[in-house]
Amino acid sequence: MKKGPLGPFIFVMTPQTYLFDLDGTLLDSAPDLAAAANHLREVRHLEPLPFEVLRKTASSGARGLLGAAFGIKPEDPGYKALANEFLDYYQEHMTDHAELFAGILELINSIEAKGFTWGIVTNKHARFVLPLIEHLKLTPGAVVCGDTLSVSKPHPEPIIHALRLLQKPAESAVYVGDDLRDIQAANSAHVFSIAAQWGYLGSPVGVEEWKADAIVRNPSQILEINI
Repeated sequence: MKKGPLGPFIFVMTPQTYLFDLDGTLLDSAPDLAAAANHLREVRHLEPLPFEVLRKTASSGARGLLGAAFGIKPEDPGYKALANEFLDYYQEHMTDHAELFAGILELINSIEAKGFTWGIVTNKHARFVLPLIEHLKLTPGAVVCGDTLSVSKPHPEPIIHALRLLQKPAESAVYVGDDLRDIQAANSAHVFSIAAQWGYLGSPVGVEEWKADAIVRNPSQILEINI
């Protein structure tokens, strides 16, 4: 709320900086992640799980996929070895089926054509993120991975760090994600938070309860948002 000569008014502006989560927001990586989880089941003579069971956990990476596939948690014995096996297989196959969600390329092209800045803030580690960005021929102005800093989302620092790299203020930025922790990170970083309803939405809390500033059903709606 700003003060004008005629009293208080709400200042509305077009975002100048667009930050995105990767898996489940820009990138549909679930087929390759699910295939890695089912590969681990198959070599252990277990039946593969239905894709839809695994898809909703894809935003949580190895922790989510292995939890769904084996009922194992990071603190359980054997988790680290299983996670390493999963990640090594996934790294070899992560571009087999990965593709941008429908409408994402058009959105990015529009952002760039308007002279706006965009970047990626993800909890996925750089060993996967950087090859995927190259494979998809994306040119973000900043990339913050899960191992760039000592903290990751829902901590706000990765978003703050991306803004620092881009030399852009928080009040001009939006962050788009498909997981509760994305919205928590954005809200804590004081950027406009947008929930991507086309994503994996793996949180047990419904998207309407995430306290996002906006919920969008397709990428084309993002450029219609003022903050």
